[in-house]
Amino acid sequence: MRIIFVINDVDFLLSHRIDICIAAVRGGYKVHVVSPKNERVASILKGMDIFFHELDLSRSGKNPFLELKTAFNLFRIFKKIKPDLVHLITIKPYLYGGIVARLTRVPAVVSTVAGLGILFSSAELKYRLIRLSIYPLFKLAFGHKNQIVIFQNSTDRRILINWKVMNAYKARMIRGSGVDLSSYPALPELENHPPVVSFAARLLKDKGVEILANASRLLKYKKIDVHFWLIGEIDSGNKNSITQQQLKDWENEGLVKPLGFRSDIADLFSKSNIIILPSFYGEGLPKVLIEAAACGRAVITTDHPGCRDAVESNTGILVPIKNYEALAEAIQNLIQDSKKRQRMGLAGRQLAELEFSIEKVVASHIQIYHKLLLEV
Repeated sequence: MRIIFVINDVDFLLSHRIDICIAAVRGGYKVHVVSPKNERVASILKGMDIFFHELDLSRSGKNPFLELKTAFNLFRIFKKIKPDLVHLITIKPYLYGGIVARLTRVPAVVSTVAGLGILFSSAELKYRLIRLSIYPLFKLAFGHKNQIVIFQNSTDRRILINWKVMNAYKARMIRGSGVDLSSYPALPELENHPPVVSFAARLLKDKGVEILANASRLLKYKKIDVHFWLIGEIDSGNKNSITQQQLKDWENEGLVKPLGFRSDIADLFSKSNIIILPSFYGEGLPKVLIEAAACGRAVITTDHPGCRDAVESNTGILVPIKNYEALAEAIQNLIQDSKKRQRMGLAGRQLAELEFSIEKVVASHIQIYHKLLLEV
């Protein structure tokens, strides 16, 4: 049996989906990955007996001729490999791939909706017009007779079902992409003076990093002693990224300590007291919140689709989006109540063991593949 994974960022595959690919290889599947060119990752995949195919697939490209060319090239790849199942991850892959899979008569399709974003959450006229224009694409992409659509939060599932682009029986919920619990141990909190609050994500405005800076400034004004670690990089190619000057100004003001990109997230979280993500981005289910839960750390995040789905009432605090005062109040609350903070961390670890283990997530995907292929 041949499986093709189509994704617009192969680094994301490595960080969020590679365990599923490895499990499929071990299960006897021939696994192919289709993604934009990345020689480093292609070499890594080759060492895992996974075949890599380059596809010019722009995340933000809007030139209709180039988009048609992408779809045609994907058509050629599907015709050449003749997959038994395709797994389509993120919006362009599941739109283009869903339509191409029907044209090439691929027997089984899995589509992963990892956050619908502002396109579906905004009531602005331009987004309403875009939704209207792409409705036929969604209808075609989710119209395969042997298809499962995986959602990471209930809001996205409800939106697409109510939009009538897919049948409810196709929907499955898998909460996030999983975490290796052995690599994210729940260690006792350090008695940091001052306490450490960590943010780990790309430094984008809609991830809430400006809200964080304002909350830090308010706590500083109130003489609440706390250190903020920013774990992540500026995304210079993204219009929603903060600037290098902003970051420098915040650091000079004593609001944050930038740590840049780091691969030792588990160690940094173990040295933190609270993990925050004040995001209003169109999240599926943020992996950083799963990692925080696994590490046994209390979480503060927004009451926003995806973010709220990673938190339960006893594992963290939800605050309104774009509200730095509420964020500062929640941080102060947990700073000043260590017992509450530690109870939340313990409950978070228990939630991670119950819902977020990588073994459970991988098994759920393999079960879906088996079910669809039995229908072929």
